[in-house]
Amino acid sequence: MAHVPASERRPQLVRAAIDLMTREGVSAGSTRAIAAELGVAQATVHYTFGTKKDLYRAVVEEVTAQFIEQVRAASPGDGPFGDQIRTLVHALWEAATGEDGRCILLSEFETLAMRDPDVREIMLGLQHAMEGTATEMLTALAGAHGLTLALPADRIAAHFLTGFDGLTARHLIRSLPGEAPAPDTLEALDLLVATTVGLCLGAPATH
Repeated sequence: MAHVPASERRPQLVRAAIDLMTREGVSAGSTRAIAAELGVAQATVHYTFGTKKDLYRAVVEEVTAQFIEQVRAASPGDGPFGDQIRTLVHALWEAATGEDGRCILLSEFETLAMRDPDVREIMLGLQHAMEGTATEMLTALAGAHGLTLALPADRIAAHFLTGFDGLTARHLIRSLPGEAPAPDTLEALDLLVATTVGLCLGAPATH
């Protein structure tokens, strides 16, 4: 393969690692396998990522950025506050549970984090980024409607994401990759939206 500048090689290797780990699992993402995925020398992976922690961090940060970008790109529309929250939540659901299997990949990293302090540090960064983005978007949406949130936005965001993580885990266990969620899963997702809106407004919400 022709010489490629380091600034271009790094994102190529990250994409190759994500593709490989998504198909075969995190444990399959050895430097040798990633090098073979892209068709480069194993030393190239070692040179680009000094440690496995550096590689894992790059993978998690890229997948997180993809999620956030997809949700930010979703237009909440011009309807009531609750309807707009629902639109954004369903955009996040599509980003998390789509056919590419990225959510399964992050779930594997979460499991590793329970025993590996390095991975735990990386996943804490992911959690901070997701909660920060949710807090920011919730605050902006409430401001656009002239609403004063009944609870601090960061507490509402943490509550929502905790429930959302549980629902995605439940769906991934019960369904094949890319399979549509069961009706009761969609009902639970809408209930999560309603309770989140209720926390925002300080009362049970119907919108």
